[in-house]
Amino acid sequence: MKIISVVGARPNFIKIAPFVRAVKQADTTIEHILVHTGQHYDDAMSQVFFSKLNIPMPDINLGIGSGTHAEQIGATMTAFEQVLLAEKPDWVVVVGDVNATVACSQAAAYREVRVAHIEAGLRSYDRSMPEEINRVITDTISDLLLTPDVGSSETLAREGHNAQTICFVGNIMIDTLNEQLDAARALDVTTIVNEALVEGQVLPADDTFADSSYAVATLHRPANVDDPLALREITEWLTETIAGDLPMIWPLHPRTQRALETAGLLGKLLANPRIILTKPVGYREMLRLNLGAALMITDSGGLQEECCVLGTPFLVVRPNTERPITLVEHGGLGVLAGTTRTSLDEAYTKVRAVEPKPHIPPLWDGQAATRCVEAIVGFKTT
Repeated sequence: MKIISVVGARPNFIKIAPFVRAVKQADTTIEHILVHTGQHYDDAMSQVFFSKLNIPMPDINLGIGSGTHAEQIGATMTAFEQVLLAEKPDWVVVVGDVNATVACSQAAAYREVRVAHIEAGLRSYDRSMPEEINRVITDTISDLLLTPDVGSSETLAREGHNAQTICFVGNIMIDTLNEQLDAARALDVTTIVNEALVEGQVLPADDTFADSSYAVATLHRPANVDDPLALREITEWLTETIAGDLPMIWPLHPRTQRALETAGLLGKLLANPRIILTKPVGYREMLRLNLGAALMITDSGGLQEECCVLGTPFLVVRPNTERPITLVEHGGLGVLAGTTRTSLDEAYTKVRAVEPKPHIPPLWDGQAATRCVEAIVGFKTT
């Protein structure tokens, strides 16, 4: 059996790492090829992820780079089709919901190559998010739907997918979290912050970050950072409400930093001694910040899952989420906060009552990758 697995952007690296290891451990007769589409086009950052997450360097790099969604998807499909013609795989394995996911799954479907989608069935029901469109299309054309939770399996069943194509395997993100947890715990938060400070940020010499004494914020969704009015409202709320209660560490996504600069907000944040701005940090480093945080404020789906397992209460700065299993009403630690000042304040009041203890849903046990491989190898059609 020959399997091609695909990565394209930062979230994919975290999810594909345990799958690659599980393939090697499961069956030496499986020929595995790792393709990096280059959607995450920072070569230095990509290499850091491959090395620290113990992923072998990709066998093929398509070098797609940046562009609009249509440009990235079109270029990826064209390039990946040539890989399919040359390699003739039995399966293409895609993960998550980035442009590389939908592009490679479509190219495979056109060439009648079976597609397995890891993290199938997640839905925000918000078509303004490109990720939602990518998820729906990928699930529609996939032969094997590998779901992270029971709710996702139920969603696919309601949508009319054949029950034989749906396989509940658990959350593959947690495989990586468990594998990296000890290394993350060994890191020092103050050292992480000092080594990643953005230009112009000064950390007081006596400033240290004890566990449970600080908040962490991350924002990168276009709806939050590309709209100057929305960005200003969220930033003012973070400054006045969150930083008023807790010192806050804010690793800035590049697009967020550019947006803050354009909106004239970056200087005000740098001048606030309660807010520490850093460059993006690595997976282990972010895991360590999360471990010690009293509160996470984020629009990242992956961080919602990690907060749940680590026991960190969190606010989702979005009006919806494709990961409802992480919210307090489903036993998790998260609260949907929306993006208006009123909704953010109400959510903050609610999350302060959340007890900081781990919530681990079924099959979030570090063995999801093994179940993914078993499902692919044992797949049968009727």
